[in-house]
Amino acid sequence: MGIESDPGLRVLAVNILGRFLLNPDKDIRYVALNTLLRVVHADCKPVQRHRTTIIDCLKDPDVSIQRRAIDLCFALIDGTNVRLMVKELLLFLERCDAEFKGDVCSNLVLAAEKYAPTKRWHIDSMLSLLSTAGNYARDDVVSSLVALISQTPDLHAYATFHLFNALRSTMTQQPLVQVASWTIGEYGDLLLSGCDNGDSQIAPVAETEVIEVLRQALVHPMSTVQTKEMVLNALVKLTTRFSTSWLPQLNEAISYYSTNPQLELQQRSVEYNKICAQPSQIRSGLLDYMPMMPARTILETTEPNNQRNPAESNDSSPRKLSNGTLNNGAPQSLTILDLLGPETVTPGTTNPPVNSETANSTGDSSNLLDLLDIFAPSTDNKTSAVAAPSTGWGLPVTNGVTSASTQLTNQQTLDGLFDISNELSALGLSGPQTSAKSIPPLTVCDTNGLRVLFNFDQPQSSPDGTQRQLTIRLVATNTGPDPIEAFEFQAAVPKSCQIQLLPPSSSSIQSGLTAPPLTQLLKLSLPMKVAPRMRVRLQFTKRGIPTTEQLQLDQFPTILWQ
Repeated sequence: MGIESDPGLRVLAVNILGRFLLNPDKDIRYVALNTLLRVVHADCKPVQRHRTTIIDCLKDPDVSIQRRAIDLCFALIDGTNVRLMVKELLLFLERCDAEFKGDVCSNLVLAAEKYAPTKRWHIDSMLSLLSTAGNYARDDVVSSLVALISQTPDLHAYATFHLFNALRSTMTQQPLVQVASWTIGEYGDLLLSGCDNGDSQIAPVAETEVIEVLRQALVHPMSTVQTKEMVLNALVKLTTRFSTSWLPQLNEAISYYSTNPQLELQQRSVEYNKICAQPSQIRSGLLDYMPMMPARTILETTEPNNQRNPAESNDSSPRKLSNGTLNNGAPQSLTILDLLGPETVTPGTTNPPVNSETANSTGDSSNLLDLLDIFAPSTDNKTSAVAAPSTGWGLPVTNGVTSASTQLTNQQTLDGLFDISNELSALGLSGPQTSAKSIPPLTVCDTNGLRVLFNFDQPQSSPDGTQRQLTIRLVATNTGPDPIEAFEFQAAVPKSCQIQLLPPSSSSIQSGLTAPPLTQLLKLSLPMKVAPRMRVRLQFTKRGIPTTEQLQLDQFPTILWQ
């Protein structure tokens, strides 16, 4: 693979590997899939000939073979086979283990977004995805479908009718209920006039039926707080979509949570009741149709051949990001620097050669695909000084548990030294003053009952004076009433920087003021006079529901790099 060879020899090698996929020995099949995953980025066409055999590997009972087959299937998707591949992957999604569902969902979204032949097919595929994945669909799937519907005015009625019928048939799948609630709230008036379904006409829906379905979703035992909030939004918006004769029924449904102990639900219910009491002219202005959502996914803002207009934001605070790109087997010029933008360098200095690194907080290779959902593939074929594993998506990945035993020993020692200081930092307290200038902590995330802080040691310079060494102490605390399980922190930095994550102190965070926080040590190396930039993903489970937060950090304290 490291030697340029004759294309005919490469095709012959791919055919041999394809025959290996039929071998009864699972180790040989795994090696064949792993090697084809490397070949596909150099020459995709010969691998496409074995697509049927690769799809059959999805049915293999060995999860490691399934994982490699999933990666290879997504790498093979292009504009000519997207219908077939998405159909096969949706069938696989129905029967696959829970550990695969979230990754498959997110990457199906990216594949459909990049290669969808028509907008209607795109919407139909996303609806099938939500119906199949159920509660395993992540937030990025919900936001992607909402944005797609918003950007397709001629299919507003089509999407609204199909989502209403899906909501009427099942209310246990929360992502589907959330998308349906948003769509009905925005375009509920279209339900009253029917819709053309291509070869048939969909009958109109009565206002009373729409209100009753939303009322059932509002009180359904499977509905989460976030879902209930979205249903309340839909109900208050319908006060301007339906005639005023339905205002009393809508107001009654909105008032349901006016005395609920959940503060957010109670506040929305009470405030929306006040809005309903306002004159129709005021309500119409407050609850008007939302403007078309701009395209914000990484594919739409960085793909050179994409014709959609990217939406740029100058917000310097940590901001949520959608998932990353899908490698289709063709060379791409997209790098992490393209995503983060040019680095800030003070006058008189130049940027050093860049080197791409990402970091994962666990050593389980099943989570490598998660990080690759955020960040685009790199075209740099040079190997770093320390070989990093690759998932075949063009991005080298490092993790915090692949180090030698000395890292674990160091981490245990550091945990013992800094337990007290981390807890004080998490509570907003400070220890004894030192002669060095204090560095303020950085709030990474404070939402969904999870608060994550970065505490910084004094920066150090490398022996040759070209690099700045930063030690960051992540402190995660639970501010909600429910325990947080399966917490995982992932990060990526520009190619000119390097990051190392040591193992966290725990994977769960208990609630309560006396509960110890989760701590993790990060080591960041960056060129002198270059501001740190980082993209992070926080994954955790709360009340059995997996949650993902994706953020970009730009505003590090200036003392760290100046």
